[in-house]
Amino acid sequence: MPTKRTRNEFEDPVEGKPPEEGSTQSEEFEPPADAATLAVEAGDAEMEAALAQVDPQILSAKAELEKLLAEHARAEVGIQSAEVMEANIVGVGIGLGDPAAGALPGEPTLEVYTIEPATEAETKARLASAAGVSALAEADFPMNVVCTGIIDAQPHRMRMRPAPGGISVGHFRITAGTLGCLARGRTAPRINRLMILSNNHVLANSNAAAIGDCVAQPGPIDGGRCPADQVAVLERFVPINFAGGANVVDCATAWAWPDRVRRELMYISGGVTRFFRVGATPVAAARGMLVGKSGRTTQLTRGTITAVGVAINVNYGGRIARFVDQIAIRAASGDFSRGGDSGSLIWTWDTRRAPVGLLFAGGGGTTFANRITRVLAALDIQLFT
Repeated sequence: MPTKRTRNEFEDPVEGKPPEEGSTQSEEFEPPADAATLAVEAGDAEMEAALAQVDPQILSAKAELEKLLAEHARAEVGIQSAEVMEANIVGVGIGLGDPAAGALPGEPTLEVYTIEPATEAETKARLASAAGVSALAEADFPMNVVCTGIIDAQPHRMRMRPAPGGISVGHFRITAGTLGCLARGRTAPRINRLMILSNNHVLANSNAAAIGDCVAQPGPIDGGRCPADQVAVLERFVPINFAGGANVVDCATAWAWPDRVRRELMYISGGVTRFFRVGATPVAAARGMLVGKSGRTTQLTRGTITAVGVAINVNYGGRIARFVDQIAIRAASGDFSRGGDSGSLIWTWDTRRAPVGLLFAGGGGTTFANRITRVLAALDIQLFT
């Protein structure tokens, strides 16, 4: 067994953390804002200009509904649930008019998001009476009612520090995948590097990345940006063969700052984020084996290995790669995985939670994974779980 290492014994990527901004030469003037700040300021100005064209009645009703939502948010859970159900509202915004509902094309309208389906008249009456929103009592402006049900957060897509396994991550030029777990090299100097394990197409943009590229958490489609949300730099990847040769793995590692990641995997139950550990010793996949995974899109799921020794052709945005010696998994009901779960570690659904595979593809309700032993050998790593 390797010597156990503490977080402080791992090295930061390259020469350390990104440098802090230096002081300006003059305190009289402000330095230029970054592009993100300028974009926010421009967006704020555009929003103010757009709202200036909205009927004051709509803005008044929107303000009252926002107060109502704020009261619900501050209420105790039990009281909040009753009040929300009574008012039948979970959100409000300014939308575009629907001619089918009597509004002019492009005309600003009050868009109300409800728990249960309701007509415009029913919603206005319900809010005016049950919620006491006076601006709606005699309102003659257009309203668009959208039934969303209770709006749930996308918990595995948020920013979290330190970042656990099962959460959104990705190379700065992709959409998003999943942080599978942590690993380290088997020999010096990589044994001193704490690394994220995921897929090539998650961390290395399907061969198109360069070593040292920024890896963000959450992934870009979930709002992650570099360098603000950087947790690691691309460290190594196994190229995917798109020329007809046989592939056995889709995998990569990213060298992480130790204080930005954690060994545990995550899942959410009853609104509470929970963390758990998996084993570090792999086991062989077997047909009928019950397995689990925690991923960015479908979160914590359970399934059964239905086939081993699988050969499949996988479509990577129009390029086809042939894989052999893969594992197939299906859930008893629903999906074991969907897009964005790529990179999830798959482990036995028992007290060992022993690593079995690395999720990388799927279709029609079947998930496919690399054998984890092949992944570890190809990247010359051992799991740090």
